[in-house]
This record gives sequence, structure tokens and C-alpha cells, in this order.
Amino acid sequence: MEIVDNLVPLLTLIVLEIILGIDNIIFISILADKLPAGQQDRLRYWGLGLAMFMRLALLTLIAWVMQLDQTLFTVAGIDFTGKGLILLAGGLFLIYKSTVEIYHKAERDENPDAPAPVAASFNQLLVQVLILDLVFSIDSIITAVGMVSELWVMYTAVIVTVGIMLIASKPISSFIQRHPSFKILALCFLLIIGMSLVAEGLHFEIPKGYIYFAMAFSFLVDFIQMKTVGPTKTNNQASGTPGSV
Repeated sequence: MEIVDNLVPLLTLIVLEIILGIDNIIFISILADKLPAGQQDRLRYWGLGLAMFMRLALLTLIAWVMQLDQTLFTVAGIDFTGKGLILLAGGLFLIYKSTVEIYHKAERDENPDAPAPVAASFNQLLVQVLILDLVFSIDSIITAVGMVSELWVMYTAVIVTVGIMLIASKPISSFIQRHPSFKILALCFLLIIGMSLVAEGLHFEIPKGYIYFAMAFSFLVDFIQMKTVGPTKTNNQASGTPGSV
């Protein structure tokens, strides 16, 4: 009977974790694109696998994690907590990485002779993934504790969610690689997520529903454009007729 009573919270938590995990998948997919084809899957599996173990480990330290919500000091009337400082650091890191990636992508497309970005090793990229994993894991766990009280529900939700993310990560990564416009869109998503993390760390709450609705709408617009403008442009080029704008 207890399992039946916790089924709805479990499914709700899994759906929430999947939605929050989209940011993680996009970030890992973009970083994996920097590696040789033989190492891309390895980064995705290691990144998501370590994210799962990190969340499971943090669940065993749930009392310590919940203390991160306590005020450490106050500046200009803003209470800073351990969670807030982690969100601030993670948000700034995400804004920095997204901005740099957008810059390099735009510069290389505009000027192929522009210097290529410095190549990063597998270990360097994995460290970057783990930094973001830590930020999302702490935020995710504190959210989960507010929704359910049973630890086994949280453990199950984490394991199921990471399993789904592992399955979905390769198709998402392949899709982003095949369509450069979606890569820019994905980077813009990460930029928005970074700004929301900074805002949350400063106690300016931005409803996540607004952010994910904007992301879904932008994706839909880009997808429709790809299906309509893309084929038209291809047909025009094949017939030698300039396409209309």
C-alpha cells in the first residue's frame, strides 16, 4: 500500500528530474562535440553516470545538503546561503561557457580563417561536466526533499531519470550536431539557465515554467523553419533558382 501511495510522487519527481536534466544533456552534448567521435559517447556516459552517483551520495548526506539552505552571511540586505553560493558560481560558469561557445561558433562561421579555440582534453571536459553536475544535483535534491519524504522514492527517481537521460543523450547530441542552428539555440538556452541560476542564488526567483515554455516555443519555431525554409532552399539551389527570403 505504501508503494501505491508513493507512486504519484515518484512519477511526478521523475518527470521533474527529466525536465531539469535537459540542461545537463544539452551541456554534455555540446562539450562532447569537441572530442573525437570515439570519445564522445564516453564523455556522455561518464558525465551522466557520475552525476547519478553524485546525487545518490548527496542523498546519503541529506541532512548536510538541507543545511545549505541556512543563511551564512548577509550583504546589502541579501541573505547568502551555501546553496545560493553554489548556484551563483554554477550560473556564472554556465554564462561564461555559453558565451565563449557562442563567440567561437559565430566567429568560425563568419571567418573560417579565425583562430580555432584551444582544444580541450577528455579530462578537462569531464571536470567541467562534474562542476555543473554538482550545481544541478544540489538544486535537484533540495527540490526533491520538498516534494517527497521517503528516501527510497528519491533514490528510485534518480536512477530511473539518469537511465532515461543516458538513452536520450546520444539522439539529442546527434541532432544538435546535424543542425548548427539548434546548437546556437541550445547555447542560448544554457545562457538563460545560467542567468536563472544567478538570479535564484540572489533570491530573485524566475518561475522555471516560463523558462522551459520559452525554450520549447523557440525549439518549435526553429524546427518549423528547418522543415519549411530548409527544403525550399535546397530545391532552389538544385534548380539554380535563387530562393526568396
